[in-house]
Amino acid sequence: MQSYQLVIRVSEPVSLTVGKLGVFEFPVGEYIYTGSAKRHLEARIRRHLRTTKTLKWHIDYLLAHPAVAVVDVIRSTVPECELNQQTAGEILIPRFGASDCRSGCISHLKYRK
Repeated sequence: MQSYQLVIRVSEPVSLTVGKLGVFEFPVGEYIYTGSAKRHLEARIRRHLRTTKTLKWHIDYLLAHPAVAVVDVIRSTVPECELNQQTAGEILIPRFGASDCRSGCISHLKYRK
């Protein structure tokens, strides 16, 4: 399993519905999203970077907003949850990207202002 982090910039306040999680406010700033892929890591990253896609994962809803952009991608061999837990940041949305997490992660999206 390979993991990655998307460094995301939100350029204006965003309010949006994130799948079944509900409606959330995303303040301006930098966010770090941690994810993984069992195989085809580069295809997963390319999918995240596309502007047109079916909204499937929590991160898709955020990335679809015009005020949101991925500014960097960090690839890692550290397991997804371990990498996420090592990453500093504030949790604004519990369960974001972590609804199936079995490692105790509260969220896989962190706000870094």
